[in-house]
Order: sequence, then structure tokens, then C-alpha cells
Amino acid sequence: MLKASLAIVGVLLTTSAMYQAQAIQPKDAIKHIVVIFQENVSFDHYFATYPHAVNPSGEPAFTPLPGTPSVEGLSGDLLTKNPNFLNEENGAGRANPFRLRRDQAVTADQDHGYRAEQLAFNNGKMDLFPKSVGHADGPRVPGEKSGVAATSGLTMGYFDGNTVTAYWNYAQHFAMSDHQFDVEFGPSTLGAINLASGQTNGVVNDQNAQGGIVDDGNGGYTLIADPLPSGDFCSSTSDSLVHMTSRNIGDMLTAANVSWGFFQGGFDLTAVNPNGTTGCRRSSKSLAGFYTRDYLPHHEPFQYYKSTANPLHVRPKSVTTIGTNADGTANHQYDAHDFVDAVKAGNFPAIAFLKAPAYEDGHAGYSSPLDEQKFVVEMVNLIQQQPEWKNTVIIIAYDDSDGWYDHLMGPTVNGSESKLDQLNGAGKCGNGSTALGGVDARTKHAYGRCGFGPRLPLLVISPWAKPNYVDHTVTDQTSILRLIEDIFLSGNRIGQGSFDARSGSLNSMLDFSKNKPQNTQPLIVDPETGLVKTKGN
Repeated sequence: MLKASLAIVGVLLTTSAMYQAQAIQPKDAIKHIVVIFQENVSFDHYFATYPHAVNPSGEPAFTPLPGTPSVEGLSGDLLTKNPNFLNEENGAGRANPFRLRRDQAVTADQDHGYRAEQLAFNNGKMDLFPKSVGHADGPRVPGEKSGVAATSGLTMGYFDGNTVTAYWNYAQHFAMSDHQFDVEFGPSTLGAINLASGQTNGVVNDQNAQGGIVDDGNGGYTLIADPLPSGDFCSSTSDSLVHMTSRNIGDMLTAANVSWGFFQGGFDLTAVNPNGTTGCRRSSKSLAGFYTRDYLPHHEPFQYYKSTANPLHVRPKSVTTIGTNADGTANHQYDAHDFVDAVKAGNFPAIAFLKAPAYEDGHAGYSSPLDEQKFVVEMVNLIQQQPEWKNTVIIIAYDDSDGWYDHLMGPTVNGSESKLDQLNGAGKCGNGSTALGGVDARTKHAYGRCGFGPRLPLLVISPWAKPNYVDHTVTDQTSILRLIEDIFLSGNRIGQGSFDARSGSLNSMLDFSKNKPQNTQPLIVDPETGLVKTKGN
């Protein structure tokens, strides 16, 4: 009997040892992280009915794979008796969620102000979106002169797999999250700054920015709007200008000699577009039908920090130095085409933040899901065809929700009490007792950072990603920083009140149980339709 027991124990130990031998550490599996950081989309706006699409004639069809998991999206009463439809305070805009067709991809921008979004949440009732953040869309489709889209109820609109087809296909073959949240309420710059540092406290008003900052309760200020980075050659001298004083992830990567870069369309002022525009006024035409500048300074977070800024948009010394500390005075800030050039030249940075030119960044009003899809798909297709693909993680994430309706309220992990807070009453976001510290280590609380904000999409595309997987872990934009820090910086955190110290992990979307990736076949997608062209080599 004893011998039999010992034999069983031996088998278990051997099995355990074999399992341990098969596993791999994330730092050994991942050599490159590419973050494609897009604009202004809530989770429900893109994935409300995933994985079920209407599939009308004339639109790219989507059929889910067998066993596709569901998401915490919209169904039942949320579609037919939504709180926003039942709340008479929404007036003419009171509406149930409704599907936007592919030919309605171009829409009006919604309100996504720090206070306005908190008002829409209405103390967790999630029922004042049309009143607080909704903007009407004029007749965009020939012959269509009325309907919900022509009211503030437009905020309740969502797309499905017949429009955001590429994203739904990526979700089928890789991993997605349905519990990714904006670090805090508010517009684009806050999301961008949080991606860089997880910290919107420590802002300095350089020119007329008093309307875009708020007292942090301790003698400093917190950023809550979209002032431009002071010193950036493309920032208008007539605009409000600020700079940030906290540490950012770029500082840490540079100190550790890890190659990295922020690559934004339009940053190269020497390039000339087909329409003849150049410099800060380079412009491109989106499906919205008009030209917009490629480079928007408030979308480039590292320009707000003196330590990582490239104020004159100096070009890198050479393609081979892109991402390195030897790039001259480019200081790790580049154009999106520099990423493509570097990768094709065999110089793939360890960390790359990609930002589309404005007309392709997905921001309602001047871009669209179809414009966005083209940029994202072309980048993902390129990366998957490189030898480095086997050790790469691509993360598609967003800066804010644009005010588009999402029904799910996340936890209030960072309380705030400022004159602009309105989540739980006048001046209230929680009771302030959970507020994170500020840039100054002596600061107990830093107000003006109410969060979590709205729920956002997040996709992880990698040979190491779990296929057709939906993750329910609560994460936020700084979970991306946490992944970078854990793999490339020995788990060191930014500090100074950065959200990275408390963010959820993205690791559950990845499979490191074997010493080789299990999801190795590239998924090549058509950039125009979003349909799968080929799967496999």
C-alpha cells in the first residue's frame, strides 16, 4: 500500500515537473509590444451585440465561430426598455440603443467632457446619456431627414460586425476584454496622458489653461481637458498650453536602454502629402468628406513632458537608430511611417505606441470606424508578416469613449472631491477617501481624477493570445503600462500616484502555459471590408 502511494506521489511530482518545464516566463516569450492607440469609442459602441450581427445585404457578413463566448453587452430590456429611453429628462433624445448601418459610419462627435460624462452616469443609473453627452447628427444619408440620429439620442447608437468587421474577426481568433475601463472620465488628452504615465496630476498652466485644469486640493493642479503641449512647434500660440511634471513610462524605458517610440501620423514635418500640404498643416481627407490635419498635438502624450518631448519634430538620425537612445534629438518621438520604415529595415523597437493620422484615428466628427479599420488592419497585417511576430503582442486600445453610451459602470477606484466632479452629487466622486496621491510624494490626495470612467474596447492580438477568448478581468489603460513594466522593467512602477500600481493584469488574455506560442497562424484581414483574407502562412 505504501509503495503504491509513493508511486502515485512520484507520478504527480513528475507530471508537475513536466508542466513546469513546459511553461515559459512572459519576459522570455515577449520581445515586442505594439500599442495601437485609437480614439473615442465605448465598448458598447463597437461590441454591443457581439458576436451576433444583422448581416444585411450589401454589408460584409459576419458569422461567429462555434463556441464563441458572449460578452457583457446589450440584450433584453437594455435594448427595448433602456433606462435612457425611460428617463423623461432626456427629452426628444430619449432612445433605446439602436444599430448604425455601415453607410452611417460617419457620425457627429459626442460630448466627452470630464464633468459631462459623470452627469451621464447619474450616480450609477447610467440613464442621462442623451441629455448630458448626446449630440445630434444631421441627415447624412440621402433621403434620411429624421430619426434618432437627428437627436441627442445618437449617443445610443452602436455598430456591429458588419461595420467594425475587422475587430470582430480579431476577437474571434485572438483575445478581447469586456471589462476594460477608462482610467478616469474625460477627453482625449487625459487618456493619452494616462497611457504615458497613469497620472494626470502635476500639470502646469503655461498659457490660458485655467479652464482645462482643476485644483487638486493640495496646492497643485490636475488636468481635466485638452490644452495643447507647450513647446510643441505645432501647438498654436493662441491656444491654452500646459506641460506635465510627473515621470512617464518613456523615462523608465530610456533609463533601462529599452528601445521604444511614440509613432504618430503627421509628426514628420518634412513630408509632403499628395494634396501638397506639409509641415504642421499636412492634411488628409476621410470618409467624412473634408480634410483634417494629420497631426493633432494633444494626442501626443510624450510631448507634454520635457524629458521625452521632441518640440521641433527633429527627424531621427537614421532608420537604424529609430527607437534607440542614439536617435539624435528625436527623443523617441516619430511619425507613424517611421515605424513602418524601421520594421521593414529589420529594426523593430521593443515598445511601439502607434497613433494614426487624425483622419484614420476613429474619432467621430472627422474620422470613422471604416477609416480607422484601414489604418489598424494595415499595421496588424504588416506586423504579422515579420519574423518578430512570434514574440510580439499587439494591443488595440482607446483613449476615451467620446460620450458614446455604454451601460456598464466600473468600480469607483479613485475618489475625488472637486468643483467639477458630479458622479455622486455636486462636487462628489465617491467620498475622496480612495483618492490616489499626486506627483508630490507629500500629497495625500489628488482630486480631479475621478475614475474609473466609461468602459472601452481592448483587443490583444498575438501568437500568445488565447483564441476566441473574452476576458472579464477589470483592467484600465494603465494595465498596458503594467504589462510593459513587468516584462521589460522588472516590475518597477512609475509611482507618484500612477494608476499602474493598482491596475489589473492583461496576463489572463495570454497563454504562457507552454514554451511555444499556441496561436501562431497570422490572420490577414482586408483593410477595406474587414473580412478575413487568409489565416495561416
